[in-house]
Amino acid sequence: MIQALNQSISLLPRTAPRTFHIFHKLGITTFFELLNYFPLRHEDYSTIIRITDLDNIIYAQQKVTIKAIVRTCENIYTRRRFTIQKAKVYDSSGEIEVAWFNQPYLREILKPGTIVSLAGGIKSFKGTLSFQAEEFEILKGLSDETVHSGRIVPIYPQTRGLSTKTIREKIYYVLFMYGDDIQDILPVPLLKNLKMIEEQKAYAQIHFPSNKNGLEAARNRLSFDELFIIQLSSTLIRQEWKKDVIGNAFKLKPYEKLLKTFEKSLPFSLTKAQKRCVSEIINDLSSSTPMNRLLQGDVGSGKTVVSAFGAFLAFLNGYKTLFMAPTEILAQQHYASVQKVFENLKKNLRPHTVLITSNKKVSKNELDKASIIIGTHALISGKNSFDNIGYVVVDEQHKFGVIQRAKLKEQGINPHLLSMTATPIPRTAMLTLYGELDVSIIDELPQGRLKIKTYCVLPSKRQDAYNWITKEVKHNKAQVFIVCPLIEESSSESMQNVKAVKAEFERLSKEIFIDLKLGLLHGRMKSNEKDTVISDFAKGKIDILVSTPVVEVGIDIPNATIMMIEAAQRFGMAQLHQLRGRVGRSDKQSYCLLFTEQNAENIRTRLEMFSKVYDGFKLAEYDLKHRGAGNIFGTQQHGIDRLNIASLSDTQLIRQAQKTVKTFLESSYALKDFPFLEERIMKYKIDHISRD
Repeated sequence: MIQALNQSISLLPRTAPRTFHIFHKLGITTFFELLNYFPLRHEDYSTIIRITDLDNIIYAQQKVTIKAIVRTCENIYTRRRFTIQKAKVYDSSGEIEVAWFNQPYLREILKPGTIVSLAGGIKSFKGTLSFQAEEFEILKGLSDETVHSGRIVPIYPQTRGLSTKTIREKIYYVLFMYGDDIQDILPVPLLKNLKMIEEQKAYAQIHFPSNKNGLEAARNRLSFDELFIIQLSSTLIRQEWKKDVIGNAFKLKPYEKLLKTFEKSLPFSLTKAQKRCVSEIINDLSSSTPMNRLLQGDVGSGKTVVSAFGAFLAFLNGYKTLFMAPTEILAQQHYASVQKVFENLKKNLRPHTVLITSNKKVSKNELDKASIIIGTHALISGKNSFDNIGYVVVDEQHKFGVIQRAKLKEQGINPHLLSMTATPIPRTAMLTLYGELDVSIIDELPQGRLKIKTYCVLPSKRQDAYNWITKEVKHNKAQVFIVCPLIEESSSESMQNVKAVKAEFERLSKEIFIDLKLGLLHGRMKSNEKDTVISDFAKGKIDILVSTPVVEVGIDIPNATIMMIEAAQRFGMAQLHQLRGRVGRSDKQSYCLLFTEQNAENIRTRLEMFSKVYDGFKLAEYDLKHRGAGNIFGTQQHGIDRLNIASLSDTQLIRQAQKTVKTFLESSYALKDFPFLEERIMKYKIDHISRD
């Protein structure tokens, strides 16, 4: 069974090499991965009707299917170079005209006498009915089974060069040929207790449901499976991690006074939350079981100084610390922050800190002397070799997976691990997606921070806002972020998004902020180009930085006091919160201006709520409830798991999955007795826990 579904999609019949290439880019290489490419929605074409009865559905706007024979098909060319395809089709009850637009190839396909199944709706123009075909397929006979019509039809996420029709055909083929090979991941007693449909039926119904109840049952079952696999995998990884022995635990008792000395040397007092998190990290470090902890704290909550206590204890115990950030500019910022944290200690107590970037190499002699090594995630790429690493801090990569850990182990390193994130992750999402991690939360900001004044700017006040920004830059030396949204919903920045932000940059430079210095930043720029722009902004060479949401993560410019967000309604609450957190990082009053051209009540309510709420966790919970998990994490987070079909807002199903994991582990079931489940867990580890 497993072998059948693990066959390469290259075995799909009548499939062009280009189609295989696009599937591969989508991460689809096997039949089973193809079955897990779930529909976005469905169209109900299940009502099959005779042509003579079509006039009964004009006003109902119902989608239907007709099966007919082609009488004629022709192309009509318009003055604007559009083409209209018109076919006359008939059945035993009558005849009707069918229309398409800009598909001239149809004339060669729909020859007279061709039997077709057509799905769509009726249009009436000047008293004449015509059928608007949304889907069609050629049949050998009127009784043939259909894939694209005459049923509830799946509509898939499309990508350029791969139509939903092609995806549908390939999935139908796999279900038809190998659907019976799908085995259930759950033991029969557990499945009976859950009162859910079998997995084999769920895959058939999620793609080609027999009715709406079947679709709902399939979605419920496959969502449960996803949550169950995530939580079982996380629990097993946690158990494996706890069994691992790090060797020598860090000694704590001899250095408690020096840790107090370090705390007193800081130019500020730690908050209660910071002290609690420091204590949790220090306790982990003094255990022989390796730490695997996530430090979660709002923007500006002081995560770096908390992580520095671990680095200081590592230094006192004679171990080195690796500190890794997602980008070189963030690595440079951490380097500056870490040096500042230790600057008031006596020289002999200051850990020697080095920074490694693509432009700044460090000699082996200096590496040997270093106690803290800071760079990007490329530090463990294999080109570098480090001795005596006892503590690893990873910024904005929520899961430092087993592949990365294996790279360290190849170098004889089995360290304590601390991941850090400024993403406010709701408790439900945390328990579901990060079950293998211990979690520390900094849930308060340092004293003395001024709240960022947040305003929704009406379209009529746009010019006033521009004038105010100009005044703030000229008279108060303010620096400004202007963030343009992604035009397309995609994980990467498409050329369309880049063109949009470039056009806005040109407009602002030539028409609005003529006397000011503007910079441009977007995700398609090379790393060194981005670093140069951000460095110039940090040095004050740029007054206003026009950017896509690439600034969302980690950029620290203390002199930036104004964040202007265009089309703010397009961002999730937590993403807006991350952007707002790019300002307000000094004792100066900062501002966040939300621009939107839309005045719908739900949009206005959302943005007004955001302008009054400063708790990132409350905002993330709001997003989870109203907009789904994708909006919690935004576009620039590293190491985030995105659910395929389940929803983090379905707390009942999450609890059901947690309970079933507990029952499975407490029963006498052995994972090896359920090969389909075992393989799914291995795949989850590779795809989610283990990735670079």
